[in-house]
This record gives sequence, structure tokens and C-alpha cells, in this order.
Amino acid sequence: MEEDLENSEVTKSYTSFKKEQEQGEKTFDAIVIGSGTGGLSVAAVLAKEGKLVLVLEQHYIIGGYTHAFQRKGYMWDVGLHYVGQVHIEGTLLNKAFRYISDEKLEWEPLDNIYDRAVFGDKEYEFPRGRNNLKAKLKEYFPDEKDISSIDSYFQLLDEVNKVGPGYYIEKVMPEFLATIFGDFLRRKVLKFSDQTTLGVLKGITDNEQLIGVLTAQYGDYGLQPAQSSFYMHAVLANHYMEGAGYPVGGAPRFAETVIPVIKKAGGEVVMQASVKQIIVKNNTAIGVEMADGTVLNAKTIVSSAGVVNTYGKLLSQEVKEQHDLEKKLEQLTPSLAHMGLYVGIKESSKNLKLPKCNYWIFPDEYNHKLNQDRYTDFDSQLPVAFASFPSAKDPESEEKYPGRTMAEVIILLPDTWFAKWENTSWKKRGEEYEKLKEKFAEQMFEQLYRIAPQLKGKVDYYEVSSPLSTKHFSGHPHGEIYGAALTPKRFRQKFLKPITPVKNLYLAGQDAMIASISGGVMGGVLCATAILKKNMLWKIQKSIKK
Repeated sequence: MEEDLENSEVTKSYTSFKKEQEQGEKTFDAIVIGSGTGGLSVAAVLAKEGKLVLVLEQHYIIGGYTHAFQRKGYMWDVGLHYVGQVHIEGTLLNKAFRYISDEKLEWEPLDNIYDRAVFGDKEYEFPRGRNNLKAKLKEYFPDEKDISSIDSYFQLLDEVNKVGPGYYIEKVMPEFLATIFGDFLRRKVLKFSDQTTLGVLKGITDNEQLIGVLTAQYGDYGLQPAQSSFYMHAVLANHYMEGAGYPVGGAPRFAETVIPVIKKAGGEVVMQASVKQIIVKNNTAIGVEMADGTVLNAKTIVSSAGVVNTYGKLLSQEVKEQHDLEKKLEQLTPSLAHMGLYVGIKESSKNLKLPKCNYWIFPDEYNHKLNQDRYTDFDSQLPVAFASFPSAKDPESEEKYPGRTMAEVIILLPDTWFAKWENTSWKKRGEEYEKLKEKFAEQMFEQLYRIAPQLKGKVDYYEVSSPLSTKHFSGHPHGEIYGAALTPKRFRQKFLKPITPVKNLYLAGQDAMIASISGGVMGGVLCATAILKKNMLWKIQKSIKK
């Protein structure tokens, strides 16, 4: 059976790396734990500044949630489904991705209708362009009161677009400066982040259907509107306002284009390399101890393994107590876990007339909280499902996988539903577990056929992943995909930033910045800014002319 795609041309196994180190030890400037968007991004930026970087990944494939897997001649992404702004030349995100990949990562724009929300038998389109989306919403909700509410909503999005810089500047400030100026720099964001998405929207409209449509993309940050911070919602809405792009060549192209940048500077990217702990002496990080007891030293240690793993698992009890880290972690809750259905069909996406867009699929009830509250067990109606067709999005898919279509369905659910199998092994969880996955597969196929009935009777292969699969491969304790939940409380936590209380230890990725693929990348750039004490965002803007 074909397994997950490997980056064997540009990476090496820990066994091979260890043998090379024994023959002639290479001294690294920085060690990065984890190869997701945050880890690879900070490593690439440091490498371009002349640093020798070692990236350690516990999985047997590089890329975190940007990796893909293949079975029976099909390939599916697991976390990179679309990214906003990257397809538009000159945006900061476009420049950041170009910078860390040496201009090698290319993006294919999705359709002008990049997202579609389906409530019962009613479909709502999300067109590219601020004015286009506003006009479309007014077409759906023509009542004069609703039109006024829609204008108020876009005015709020415009306000949020202007308030972020100070909040992120504070994250890379030296501690003494952050203590003096931090509250002032954060205040504009906190005005919006302290409120829930539902609370803000109820303040401008009492139309439940309009609120349901405006928040239809809440799955992109894994938390329903009654619980999520409005700031997160607004950032995401602005992020996709001009549509989205998908990597040409598929999600693995992220790692495939960024790894050579690290290696070009003499660095290494190593898989199957499990870190046991970060070594700290006199409150200074000096290296890592591997699972086999090997010690690797570097002047700078970066963790892109998530703040819960970093502070909760990779530091000694003494360090945790010294900085009250366990108390800090108690302020966070995990984002929702997910299940995935991966479908293969022996027919081209073009023949099947599948669009380059995503679908958000709901019951006929527009109240997301009510839908979520009713979701109490395995047999309940799904509150939301996300469906997309990576083979339709990628212009190279037909060449690489001729006559084949890949479809995906993702649902959100509590990881506690799988606690019974917590101590079992991947692919060895037993018959009851497999039957449960089949039950979820039936539910997800039902959602897929709602938006693509032409796929019925044509399925050649399918596979289902659970939160336990995510936990196994990512190491996230609850199988969560977005790290710490994006609640109002989360944005109040000053410790969620690249600079840690341990000297020479830094955090990269979503928890240091904000959720999403782009949040991970920008979290990596911010982390590099903190390490180098140089404004890398400014340098990226200046280095990439267009």
C-alpha cells in the first residue's frame, strides 16, 4: 500500500542524521522543533540570514498540516485547503510565501465564487471582492433593515483591518518594553477581541439567517460564533475578501519549496526525530534531548510544536514551576477536533464538473449554536461539514493523477467521544472503532452528495481519519487542528508570543500568532524577528519588489 508522500529528496531520517553527526558533528545556530508552517517559516527566514538551522520533525513526513497522503493512486491534503491573499501580487502574505520559498511556491486562484454556504436546500455564494460580496449579501437579504446591517458589518471589518499592527508589535518587544507599552499597543485589538462573534453581530442585526450566513466560515477557525472572538472572525473575513489560492502541485509544495532554502544555507530537515525535552540551564535553553537520549545543542531553540506541548511536555517541572507555566496553560482551551473523509473517484474533476471552491454545509437551521448544542452523540445531525475537491483546485492534478478525482469532507466534533480508544495504536484500534468510523463516513458521504450528487455510485476508494489520527501524527493532545481555541479570553493571554520567559527559547506557529496556515507562517516570521532583533516583515516587504 502507498503511504504518505515523503520529502526524501530534501530531507533525511533521524537515523541517517545521527550517523552523520557521529562521523563529524555539525554545530547549529538554531534548532526548530516541528516542521509545520511556523517551524519551516522561521527556519527559512533564519537560513536566509545566514543561520545554520536544524529542523526536527517527529512524523515520517515533513510539513505539519501542509502535508498530504496518498492511497491507491490518489492524493489528499490534510490541512491546507485554501489561503487568502497569497494569489494577489504585492500583499504581505504573497511576499512572505515568496520570500521563504525563494519564489518557487506558486498559487492557483480558486473560482471567483470561492466559498459556498448551503443551509438545507438554499445556497449562498461568497464572491471574490469586497463590493461583490456586499452586493451579493444585499441581494440575498434585500430588506432595508438588513441592508443597513450589512453596511454596519463591513464597516466593522474595515475597522478591524486597521488595528492589528500594535498588537503584533508587542509580541516581539523585549519584556521590559512590553511591560511599559504593551497595554497601549494591544488596546485597539482587545476592543474587538473581548467580544464574541455572535455578540457583535446581534448588536447590528436580529436577522438570524443573516448572522448564520455571515458566520458560515466559522469552521476555518474551529469555534462557533457564540464562543469565538469577533476579532478572529473579522480577521478571517478580511483574509478571504479577495478570494483565495491553492498551491500549484498541491499542499506538499509548501514543504518542497521551503526546505531547499534551509538546506541551501547548510541546514538540515530531519524526520522521525522525536524530541523528549528542551534542555534548560540557568533559565537558558541550550539544546534538546531526543527520545533516544541523544543531546543536540544550539544557541537558539524554537518550538513550533504548540504552546501546550512546549510548556506542558517539553520543559522540566522545575522550569514550569519557576514561570507558573501550568497556571498559564489553564487559561487556554483546545479548539475543536475534526474527522476527515477522503474520497477517490476514477474520473477526472473536469468531466465531473467539479468547481474550484469550498462548501460549508449546514442543516436547514441557521443558528450555529443550536446546531452545535444538538450535536450530543454519534447519531446526532452534523452541525457543519466542509467539502472541497483538491484535484479541481490544482492545475497539475490531472497530469499527476490522470482520470482521478479527490474529494474531502471534514467535520468538527469533541475529541472526548474517542476517549475509549485513547491508549490504542494507529490502525490497531479494533472493530468497534472501525464501525464507528463507518458511521461517520455515511454521515459525511450524505453531505458530499448534497453538493455533488454526480459522485454517487462512482467511489473507488475512501478513508476516514479521527481525532486520534490527528493526535498520533501532530502530537496535539486533543487532536485539535487550530491549537488554542480562539475565544475572547485567548487574546488576553500575553504569554502567547514568540518570546518566552526562558532565555533563547522561542515559540513559532499559530499559538504565537493566530490560527490558520497564514497565521502559522506569519508566526514564524514574527519569531525570526524576535530572534534576530531585526524587523523581518519590513525586510520582506523591501526584498520582494512586486
